[in-house]
Amino acid sequence: MVNDRNILLCVSGGIAAYKACALTSKLVQAGANVRVAMTASAEQFVGQATFQALSRNPVYTDVFEEHDPTKIAHIDVPDTSDLIVVAPATANMIAKLANGLADDFITTSILAATCPVIISPAMNVNMLDHPATRRNIETLKSYGYQIIEPGVGNLACGWIGGGRLPEPEDLLRIIASQFVPKHLLGKRVLVTAGPTVERIDPVRFLSNDSSGKMGVALAEAARDMGAYVTLVHGPLQIPIPDGVTALPVESSAEMLETVLAHFDDQHLVIKSAAVADYRPTTVHAEKHKKVHGPLTIELEETTDILKTLGMKKRDQILVGFAAETEQLETHARAKLEKKRVDYLVANHVATPGIGFGADENEVTLFRADGTVHRLPRQSKQELAHALLLQFKEAIR
Repeated sequence: MVNDRNILLCVSGGIAAYKACALTSKLVQAGANVRVAMTASAEQFVGQATFQALSRNPVYTDVFEEHDPTKIAHIDVPDTSDLIVVAPATANMIAKLANGLADDFITTSILAATCPVIISPAMNVNMLDHPATRRNIETLKSYGYQIIEPGVGNLACGWIGGGRLPEPEDLLRIIASQFVPKHLLGKRVLVTAGPTVERIDPVRFLSNDSSGKMGVALAEAARDMGAYVTLVHGPLQIPIPDGVTALPVESSAEMLETVLAHFDDQHLVIKSAAVADYRPTTVHAEKHKKVHGPLTIELEETTDILKTLGMKKRDQILVGFAAETEQLETHARAKLEKKRVDYLVANHVATPGIGFGADENEVTLFRADGTVHRLPRQSKQELAHALLLQFKEAIR
């Protein structure tokens, strides 16, 4: 997505500046034309020569230094950029940008820019949480700048908390998402993800191995394509993506209730959650004590969410998922017809390296019109984009 894109990477003076070196390298390897601008403080952490070697372009540090005398650099560089990224963005840099100060190459360039701007704050957790910094970040949001929420962990200052610059590969993914074609612009998409939990007692439950990775990838891809995304999810093993409305649930009954409450307004509904087929008929209020010998737990069927939606849908495009271990095509076609879905995504979860918990997947897409499309093994992020390209054609 970043191939042949012109990206201005602005580096301000924090210890996280070292990550900007790796980000520059990754962007260049992905085909981007990267130009780096640095503050004087940033040069205390990383030298110009490093960024010049990695980007293969001149490095901009002085607003009065013109590499090409026929152009005013702090006007020309942002004017010819597809995207500006400030990483790391210190508290001082954020304050200056929020208040329209223009006293160096970075601030003058951003003030003159008309392209999208991404700000990635990185600083001590107390600096980040100071009311002035929080107010300045909100101001930048009001300008239309995208703010990347800092990570949480060990900071260089010794504190533990928010303020970490995301890893370069995560920043690369966020940058690449800016160039995804907005095929779903303005559409409303609901995705279900993860497992459900059916309680036996306060400390025990029935569930499954779903990690929620496929559903989260679909939610992220729909968001990147311009959709308003609602993510209804069971307990997840992975972070909730930014820019989506996340609605956590636990049981299949809670998931059904939440999905139905938002179903009517959606253009596309993707049911990728692994919902329990059965639940205990009795849920004990207290921990069920151990008994000697066999223990029998009586189960009852849960409500079939996908079938319920299939009977209720009007103009919505409804997508179901089928995790199979045998006779994939037979079971998938039967499920497609029985549950009145428009698309059915089926995969062999018993295949090593794909399915539950894995980072990759390989699926077969069955359509209501009888056609079949096989999507080869690839990352779940890539697969999510490929699937949405199939679904978008049917959305009215």
